[in-house]
Amino acid sequence: MFTGIVTDIGVVLELEQRGDLRARIGTQYDVAGIEIGASIACDGCCLTVIATGSAPQNWFDVEISAESLAKTNIGGRGNDSSGGWQVGKQINLERALKVGDELGGHIVSGHVDGVAQIEAMVDEGDSTRFTFRVPEGLAKFIAPKGSVALNGTSLTVNEVDGDCFGVNIIPHTKQVTNWGQAKAGDRINLEIDTLARYVARLQEWQV
Repeated sequence: MFTGIVTDIGVVLELEQRGDLRARIGTQYDVAGIEIGASIACDGCCLTVIATGSAPQNWFDVEISAESLAKTNIGGRGNDSSGGWQVGKQINLERALKVGDELGGHIVSGHVDGVAQIEAMVDEGDSTRFTFRVPEGLAKFIAPKGSVALNGTSLTVNEVDGDCFGVNIIPHTKQVTNWGQAKAGDRINLEIDTLARYVARLQEWQV
């Protein structure tokens, strides 16, 4: 489990297609304290550490299944790899929640539900208002003042209009995450709020 509070901006150092896609991610984390098998949220996608090292910089390796590639923005869109992970890409990182840690965001599983797209970005004071378009099947789970995780960042929904919704991202968030590099058209990993998922399921069952 995670909180959606990004604690490092990693960088993709290597990509190798084996049976699954293997990625090496550079990090500021102390990798001596990362156990093999640990979970790290990478742009909101919970991935398992399979190797670590510290030369020439701290890094950890993960394997990414075909299912994860299909459900996230890691592999790009269809046969078009643009927007997917490439060497040099910055990604939001968060280590798994420990008992006693501060819950500063909201409960995030690291299981991406789908991919949203940035439709517009408008500066409002020092903040930036982002408008996202989501897959039709996920729009019902997003509510004003509710929570979403976008590329692993816990954010509050401002307004909803059909399959689009908006959030404000403050300067601090842009500085400590990869949101400072975002642009219109980018495809973003979306995880809906767990509570919204169960409420919708209960309503379906009652019907």
